Amino acid sequence: MKDKLYAIIDIETTGGRATRDKITEIAIVVHDGKEIIDTFETLINPECQIPYGITKLTGISQDMVEGAPRFFEIAKKVVEITKDAIFVAHNVRFDYTFIREEFARLGFTYTRKQLCTVRLSRKTFPGLKSYSLGNLIKHFKIKVEDRHRAMADTMATVELFEKIMNIEKGVEDLQDMVNMGIKEALLPPNISLDIMHALPEEVGIYYFHDIFGDVVYVGKSINIKKRVAQHFSKKTEKALRLQKYVHEITFELTGSEMVALLLESYEIKRLRPFINRAQRVQHFPYMVHKYLNEDGYICFEAEKATKKSRSNKDIVAEFPKIRSAKSKLEYVKKAFQLCPKYTNFEKGDGPCFDYHLKQCEGACIHLESPEEYNGRAELAIDYLSTIFEDSFFVVDIGRNQDECSVILIENGNYRGFGYLEKDDFPNHTEALRDSIKAYPGNPETNRIIRKHLAENPKLKVIEIPANSVVNDFK
Repeated sequence: MKDKLYAIIDIETTGGRATRDKITEIAIVVHDGKEIIDTFETLINPECQIPYGITKLTGISQDMVEGAPRFFEIAKKVVEITKDAIFVAHNVRFDYTFIREEFARLGFTYTRKQLCTVRLSRKTFPGLKSYSLGNLIKHFKIKVEDRHRAMADTMATVELFEKIMNIEKGVEDLQDMVNMGIKEALLPPNISLDIMHALPEEVGIYYFHDIFGDVVYVGKSINIKKRVAQHFSKKTEKALRLQKYVHEITFELTGSEMVALLLESYEIKRLRPFINRAQRVQHFPYMVHKYLNEDGYICFEAEKATKKSRSNKDIVAEFPKIRSAKSKLEYVKKAFQLCPKYTNFEKGDGPCFDYHLKQCEGACIHLESPEEYNGRAELAIDYLSTIFEDSFFVVDIGRNQDECSVILIENGNYRGFGYLEKDDFPNHTEALRDSIKAYPGNPETNRIIRKHLAENPKLKVIEIPANSVVNDFK
């Protein structure tokens, strides 16, 4: 690993959220594993107010950055000095995310291999109480003159990095982390570590193709690179199958995790990749399914949904508890005058109990034809499969800052999704509907939406009113 280049980086910012806050200072030290070979540092005009608390912590004031270059003016230098280098930082996710976000605002994608000296220090120097930079500076008696300024913290990280590089175990740990835990021997012959590192660290779905171009596996992740790496990091049965068959990796970014889940569900059903296992549903493990009996009547049953039953039964609705499934089925039995025997609430021969109460039309003793009975059963199916009572759009994040994703639920069921530029967001639902690409719905997609809305109550929901005019959509 000593022939590699390492760009050791620290930044100061106006706050802790990359999508909202900006960089005020950056320092980069290029190291070849033996010594420093290049440096770069500059204040940056964030083009926004620096909070008082941040100035008190870092010493960087509004006056200091007033005449400093803006990020787009130093972006080329950042690209050049970090080219072919591994991006190293203490808590690398913070620094890397901020720099990547600054490039995204400029319309560019910034991608580098990463190395976190927090994680590396934990593995190389186990047993310390804390692995914050401040504690490690104190523990190793590293001299720092100006804490919380970019170059001072970068040089402290450089010294820590050199201590790790001087230990054989540290070099081994470093190599393992840079390779994301992947053993090259476990990668398919046509997939290199460079291909893995070139994958995006964004939300979307990914496809594994065989040598003929056919899709053998579809997956979803909020970080495609990290998830794909996990497939090849351990010697499992699944990893060995992937190693044998995977010849190419492609992906599609979605921005929204809910869109990724919906698209993954659709693609698995459309492509039927043979390595994909049936998707497990932990939150809705019970179902109501339908079937035709030997006399041609539509029947319903509520039961536990197993992997095997999901593949060979016609699922109408899914539920978190068996009590919920049976309660809903009991409701439609009464509401649509369905027979208790054909909803599996009664067994045995002869007329059902509801027939004697004049609440069943006698389908159980063939007094009502399958055609008449099934007409009401179809209405019950529509009711059971409708998860939502209203028609509405869900507006979520898009594939970039200027875009949003839009998911349509109409008449209680998922209809599809699309993307819109935020500046072109319409105020009329018919125009909003034009952005939607139609996708088929099913109990799984309805479950995905229901679960995601429950877990993300701040998502914007736009109800579709009778006049089709959207109010308060911005």
